Amino acid sequence: MDLDAVRDVSRAVSAAHLFIYLVPETAEEAAGLGVTDRGPAYLAFRSAAMGAVPWQVTLAAFYNFSPRAVRAMAGVWDAASPERWQAARFRAAGRAMRRVGVQLTADHLAEARSLIDPVLAGADYAGKVLAAANASVELPPDPLVALWQQITVAREWRGDAHLVVLADNGLGPCDCLVLHTATGSLPTPLVRATRQWDDDEWSAATARLVARGWLDSHGVVTDAGRAARERIEVETDEHCAALWAPVGNAGARRFASLIAPITDAFAATTTLQGGARHSPS
Repeated sequence: MDLDAVRDVSRAVSAAHLFIYLVPETAEEAAGLGVTDRGPAYLAFRSAAMGAVPWQVTLAAFYNFSPRAVRAMAGVWDAASPERWQAARFRAAGRAMRRVGVQLTADHLAEARSLIDPVLAGADYAGKVLAAANASVELPPDPLVALWQQITVAREWRGDAHLVVLADNGLGPCDCLVLHTATGSLPTPLVRATRQWDDDEWSAATARLVARGWLDSHGVVTDAGRAARERIEVETDEHCAALWAPVGNAGARRFASLIAPITDAFAATTTLQGGARHSPS
């Protein structure tokens, strides 16, 4: 596999999946289940595929959230079962995609499934907790939402692989966020608000990265730090090359083009502008 093709399809998958954390339909469905706090709702929706696990399991699977952030989800399974959260997530996805006018013909839906289905059927799920959980979820009858769920499995597969790479590079849950925000890829205030690492924890992570030479004494990313961050992405792409091998470079790129209308439809609206964003991993 050409790693550029792997990176391209990974970006397309992530972009087509992301809207579920940002659209008003998700908050509306959560409110219908009795949860109006955005943080616990996000945690419940994303972890529902794993079943009624304790918050500590969600913390382990999500990696870069602080314990205090994830502990807030305690009680979400009392509000509604994971099966109801999953059904509500599917409803939100379908409602949102149709509201913004996602245009995928029946032929394009069928072609996209002909590419992603063998990718996921042949995937190695060892160590891929969120991907495996989502792969175990029965696909909904709505063809568009079913495709989106397959996209979700592929997105979480890469996310799970990324966590292995982070750990292998000695980047703990807070450290990886400090490095990521230092590169300018994510806004620090957003990450601090959603992941909820306190000042002492953030400072300790910064000090560890300074000691490694990845940040300077002012917390600014160094050339070595940027190179390390890119190496982590490349190593993640290398893991994902095996995932996309069943369809090859051409199939991966074709799948990316087929699902682009999902991202394009949301980009054409103001739905995703403003508000707190709970970007996965």
